[in-house]
Amino acid sequence: MEGAGIAAILTTPESIRTLQRKLYRKAKQEPAYRFYALYDKVYRADILDHAYHRVRAKQGGAGVDGVTFEAIERGEGVTAFVAELQEALRSKQYRASPVRRVRTPKAGGGWRPLGIPTIRDRVAQMAVKLVIEPIFEADFSETSYGFRPGKSAHQAIDDIAYALNCGYTEVIDADVSQYFDTIPHGKLLAVVAERIVDGAILHILRMWLKAPVVEEAEDGRRRHTGGGQGNPCGTPQGGVISPLLANLYLHLLDRIWQRHGLQGRLGVRLVRYADDFVVLCRKGSAAPLAVVRHVLGRLGLRLNEQKTRVVDARRESFEFLGFALRMRVSWKTGHSYPHVQPSKRSIQKIKTQLAVLMAQVNAALRGWVGYFHYRNCARSLLRVREHAEQRVRTHLCRRHQIRHRVGGYARYPVRRLYAAYGLYRVPTTAGWTRANALR
Repeated sequence: MEGAGIAAILTTPESIRTLQRKLYRKAKQEPAYRFYALYDKVYRADILDHAYHRVRAKQGGAGVDGVTFEAIERGEGVTAFVAELQEALRSKQYRASPVRRVRTPKAGGGWRPLGIPTIRDRVAQMAVKLVIEPIFEADFSETSYGFRPGKSAHQAIDDIAYALNCGYTEVIDADVSQYFDTIPHGKLLAVVAERIVDGAILHILRMWLKAPVVEEAEDGRRRHTGGGQGNPCGTPQGGVISPLLANLYLHLLDRIWQRHGLQGRLGVRLVRYADDFVVLCRKGSAAPLAVVRHVLGRLGLRLNEQKTRVVDARRESFEFLGFALRMRVSWKTGHSYPHVQPSKRSIQKIKTQLAVLMAQVNAALRGWVGYFHYRNCARSLLRVREHAEQRVRTHLCRRHQIRHRVGGYARYPVRRLYAAYGLYRVPTTAGWTRANALR
């Protein structure tokens, strides 16, 4: 019942869907139309309430103010919180707080900085996103898959596999250097203004882009590490609005590709997932790579030359969105086909995560068994063992997106859970021996 309640809350209310459909249709029918009266929609009560629950569902930690969802709900309550934000937006007294920066490890080594706005700012960003996203959705390319409603990483992989099958086997595996940190604010807002001329919307977007970034040092002291009015570039990873803005700016690359008919002229297909993209070629890669460098340079961006490479997918694989892709020859039919499997890095990542998970599971099981393996415990121990096996199997199935129970049992039989993943085997014998030993 709890899951059903959450799903009901997250279902977009019909009043908001109606607004989004109207904005999308207007933008789709009139590609040159510029929207000038949007800000009053942002502080509508239904939009802000839905925005709060959307942000709440994503969990996330507190910002620089230390305020958590639990504190809001135990204290003033959601209704009062939303009402205060609504009034601040309506009266244009709303001000963005600094962004708390944390660092998370990257798969390839090093650290990725994440910016965590306050919950109040995240709710405001979600409200703006609900209003403006349909306008830009009307413009986005069909080969753009990242951070878009109704689009997914798997669709991007399918697009690449189809292109490989059609002979686009010379692949430019591109990497934009520090993309989120280098997006120029002026050029980004100019792209937004091609569609939105509501000054209040542009002002609040600029406010978020210019928010100071605060990081906590090892000694517990906070220090400013970026952002602010003097900072001309970047949008923090971690903000609700950042993925949409980042996607919007690289949409210029898609747009140039389409307007100049480069797919037909150069024999290439561009597939993009936010700032990750590949260019699949069948007439050579030199000219397409030069175009990519030129367009990114005009946008104030640059390729990471050390990570960008050209791959012949008939001879070696390339990685995209955690998958390794290449062309292989079927031993059954003798025909070439696009082979797609998790990359070595993705496999190693899940192995590391499972090692940590299994250590925690095993520690909990050992502690529990150490206490309850006593007297008439056999039947209870068996139930706990079966439950542990099923929970670990369910976790593995979710990780590898196996949706059917039969497939889960086939891929992760009981013997594999113990032999390959090291699950602690809960004993199922009675504990009378231990009881008698105490006499």
